[in-house]
Amino acid sequence: MARGSQRRPAQNRRGGATKTARRDETGIIPVLARVVREVEAAVARRSAMPDVRTKFQVVALLAREERTRVRADDTLSDARRGEELKRLDGIATILAQTAAADPRLFDLLAEDAEVSDSAQELKRELQRRAGYDVPDPEPEPAVDPAEVLAERRAIPQSVIARQLANPFLVPDFDAAVATRRTSGRLATWELLGPLFRSFEDTTPGAPVCMDLPEPEDAGLIMLPPGRELMAHQARMVEAAAEGHRTFLLADEPGLGKTAQALLAAQVADAYPLLVAVPNVVKTNWAREVELWTPSRRSTVLHGDAMDVDGFADVFVVNYEILDRHLGWLGQHGFRGMIVDEAHYIKNKSSQRSQNVLELAARIRTRVPRPLLMALTGTPLINDIEDFRAIWQFLGWIDDKKPLGELMAELDDTGLTPADRQFYPVARQIVVDMGIVRRRKVDVASDIPARRIADVPVELEGEAGRSIRKAEEDLARRLVERYDRALETRRNQSLVEGIDHDLVRQVATWEREDISTDSGENVFGMLRRIGQAKAGLAADYAAQLARSAGKVVFFAKHIDVMDTAEETFASRGIPSVSIRGDQTKSAREKAIDSFTKDPDVQVIVCSLTAAGVGINLQVASNLVLAELSWTDAEQTQAIDRVHRIGQTEPVTAWRVIATQTIDTRVAELIGSKAGLAARALDAEVEEGDAGFDLQLEALVGLLTGALEKREATALF
Repeated sequence: MARGSQRRPAQNRRGGATKTARRDETGIIPVLARVVREVEAAVARRSAMPDVRTKFQVVALLAREERTRVRADDTLSDARRGEELKRLDGIATILAQTAAADPRLFDLLAEDAEVSDSAQELKRELQRRAGYDVPDPEPEPAVDPAEVLAERRAIPQSVIARQLANPFLVPDFDAAVATRRTSGRLATWELLGPLFRSFEDTTPGAPVCMDLPEPEDAGLIMLPPGRELMAHQARMVEAAAEGHRTFLLADEPGLGKTAQALLAAQVADAYPLLVAVPNVVKTNWAREVELWTPSRRSTVLHGDAMDVDGFADVFVVNYEILDRHLGWLGQHGFRGMIVDEAHYIKNKSSQRSQNVLELAARIRTRVPRPLLMALTGTPLINDIEDFRAIWQFLGWIDDKKPLGELMAELDDTGLTPADRQFYPVARQIVVDMGIVRRRKVDVASDIPARRIADVPVELEGEAGRSIRKAEEDLARRLVERYDRALETRRNQSLVEGIDHDLVRQVATWEREDISTDSGENVFGMLRRIGQAKAGLAADYAAQLARSAGKVVFFAKHIDVMDTAEETFASRGIPSVSIRGDQTKSAREKAIDSFTKDPDVQVIVCSLTAAGVGINLQVASNLVLAELSWTDAEQTQAIDRVHRIGQTEPVTAWRVIATQTIDTRVAELIGSKAGLAARALDAEVEEGDAGFDLQLEALVGLLTGALEKREATALF
């Protein structure tokens, strides 16, 4: 509204005795006082119909605006300002008392509460009663919603190039199958509620996993050299090979859901494939594509995705930027879609969930039998209502009823929700639609007793840029030192190319020169990386805690532990900690709380203070938030969980910062100590005891910088 329309009529701002009387009878406050009394009386009569709710919201909005205007109006005396604010306080008191009588009204007071067209019209009407000059709103020109979205959404150039290269990209109906007809027997029944209630049955033996076929010929599932599928993974992939196309893959963390999903896409030829994931695992998905389906090219969408490869086979995008790319993603011809950590879309009213559901609907429109997979480690029995959006993503239901195959199967039973037998039968039918749920204990023979899996994360923002610059500065300093050393050898025979002996010597000098003033050393850099990825590591641990139960979180530094505890508190996840400055009684109390209290989901441990002497086998998942300079330190931490009394396979999740020296350190540890997603009980190679991890990290950094310089010189 224009500034002038907020002012009172001119006569209300004149001085004299008439001023007070006219102010009492004119302006917006008397109008609001009358309407708020109407609302109060209606609610007292237990009548909170839509028109009453609209009046309540409009009075609140106008009172809020008038309070702001009165406080800013320098033409008012302090006495008059105080009087009008007092009258507004009276209106606010009535609003609060009315809302207390009907708490649903509180939602209308939120800053982001939706203001309907009827509320906007009533607001203008009340302002006119107060004497304001309020013009009618100009009718908005008819606009195609798709055009509005196109204006604010990014369309990468390579995607346009692909569309031009494929001008006849049209819906593919070759795979269309006849839709099973139903008798309409259940048309008048409310079925979604009974379907959800059927999963409240916690009777031992109630089905939680569809029957999965045994692979007839393991060779039909093409695996890259050096890769093997565990038996439970192969059965799920075989189901996709036999034609099943919708899966809620709810295996516990650590059972290889990513590999199963990518291989299912391969056997189903579901390319191009769209993968929607949380930002923390985006890079990991691209890496897994390379590991499990190396013949397929992946591309990761960042921001406006102007560097995306429009001709890739697998497109990985995080939920937060889906809205920017909804337009072209919906028209790209995807034949499959995977949603990782699918519990992220459980809130159907969220923009994230709506974007995912819209994309899935567009894919189903183009491809009648696409591969749709929802991946989550969240147990099914927690709150089945959370799976409403997931079932809709898979195409099993819509907002009101079961769809297609699910409806036909329910119809064929001859049962209705009035029959007691309907519930176990309906549950089995839904499970057979594609629910796959295995626990570690169910497939313990398939997986190593203990293993380490890496979780790559990207360091974004100022912290990430600062760390990458510091690493570049360190590499440049090493190169300069290397060049100076070469200069001293001018009269000696020089090695062609990179002198690797000299590289090691320069790295040794840097390793010994801890107190250099010329820039940050490798020790400080690794600590900064740990600080930068602390929140991401804690977020991943929180996901594990919600999906798989108790989690042990290990870190080296106090500030990383502090960040982790703050993250868990903000997520509503109870946690305790073990630190070096604790008393013995405080330490024992923290351990007892974690091991005995089912509500305490996470224990935050110092690698040095909790690495030895405690038993935490109540958990089977632990997160290593920071890399250690010694393999022994990490192994000791893992042994706090993997020890006598442990009944489940143990998985240690190492959080690795990509595009930093963190990755190099992780690779070195893995190559020398049997880590990086391998069993930990491999024998240590002879000579490893003298392995200097810091030195090798510097050697790798300098070698990489010299190789990059040589490659640049060739062009």
